[in-house]
Amino acid sequence: GKKMYHMEQAAIGGHPLARCNLAYHEGINGRHERGVRHSIIAATQGNDQSLKFLMHAFRSGMISKEELAAALRAHQAAVDATKSPQRE
Repeated sequence: GKKMYHMEQAAIGGHPLARCNLAYHEGINGRHERGVRHSIIAATQGNDQSLKFLMHAFRSGMISKEELAAALRAHQAAVDATKSPQRE
């Protein structure tokens, strides 16, 4: 519906929380692979909640250790970028 459309538009526009919410909705609707992909993108944008989902996905065997590690590195890089001297 309209709610999902706007959430998708926000996610496409780079809003990490919208991307994380989209991952959640995909997961509860049984589209786990799509949910994981959205979570990886949200993690690379610095979203903390998506890391919890990815840890669950790893423990459930949905993603590999390498995929989790790459997401963790990308998340840390995004967090570090928000703490750069240019932003202070």
